[in-house]
Amino acid sequence: MSRVWAGGHSSAVLCAAVSCQSQHMVATGAEAGELTLWNHDGSPLSTLHLSADDDVTSLAFSPSAPCVLYASHGRAVSVLDCRNLKTPAAELTDVAEEEINCLCVNETGRDLAAADDSGAVTLIDLQLEKVIRTLRKHDNICSSVTFRPRRPQSLVSAGLDMQVFLWNLPKPRPLWSCGLQDTQEEDARQMFNPPLAHCVGVASCGNVLACAAEDGCVHLLRVSDDGRLRERETLQAHSQGASQSHFISFLSHPYWLATGGNDGLVALWDLSQHPLVENGRKAKGHKRRTKARAKTSDKNQKRQEEEAGSASSSSETHGNIGPRQCFQHGEKVNWVCPAVLEGKPSLLVTDQSSCPSVYSLDQL
Repeated sequence: MSRVWAGGHSSAVLCAAVSCQSQHMVATGAEAGELTLWNHDGSPLSTLHLSADDDVTSLAFSPSAPCVLYASHGRAVSVLDCRNLKTPAAELTDVAEEEINCLCVNETGRDLAAADDSGAVTLIDLQLEKVIRTLRKHDNICSSVTFRPRRPQSLVSAGLDMQVFLWNLPKPRPLWSCGLQDTQEEDARQMFNPPLAHCVGVASCGNVLACAAEDGCVHLLRVSDDGRLRERETLQAHSQGASQSHFISFLSHPYWLATGGNDGLVALWDLSQHPLVENGRKAKGHKRRTKARAKTSDKNQKRQEEEAGSASSSSETHGNIGPRQCFQHGEKVNWVCPAVLEGKPSLLVTDQSSCPSVYSLDQL
């Protein structure tokens, strides 16, 4: 069962965010420029209208200043101090080429990335409050962007061109691109539901990516420490388009993944035993062993190579895993936000209604 947070909005809630250091601080954004700050028990603290014409499409707290919140509406980004939400502390106008879909702040709190409808990713220096670079590679709407944990100059973008890009700043070109339509054989299902990328998340290790797509799948990508794309897999997660995929950092390990979809399902996945994650562990272990045994015999070296080879191919023999927990939300999911609320692990879910819902993860 879920708890419903009421009284904070009068229109559909589109996005949500939780302060990384003070997880009692929750913000939601809605249509018609509504932004609401909530207490951890679900009572609205304050509400602000940022725009009469544009929706609040994305929110991001600063990791280095937990009270600072960034909110996108139209082509602009408002900078807010949650201790005084009456008016924005600053307004970054016309920073994007078209409507912004997603915001992300890197771990240093200095750079903000904004993905927009033109397919561009705009990088903003938050100290200078100005655009420092625009990354153009997507051929369609760029729907999602996120910085990789532990790598403040590395980010991932995904879009409705069915492409995922890995960028290493300040280089203007991506290190690689991955076409999601290439990760599975084309069939009748994919013809009617192409894998348009809606949301990309990165595990806290920085090397495992999960991209929710219109084909109902969550596409998993594994990246090596040097940034190379090593492996791709898919989870058949939803019966309709998958709209959300977020790793959860506060559970027993960093490979818990929450997804949401147009089928009204919210699902929780344990990827710790997934072949893609296991292969990453084995590859790192093999690398350490190789360094430690650099002077071993040719026989031992051959045996280690055989072990690595068996690890890289093991995914072919594993079937698709199932979700560890499912919530029948019933409505098309707009956003899924992992949060610790009142000391309990939870998922905050928004949909086409004006009231966010909270699901407890206590059973895990």
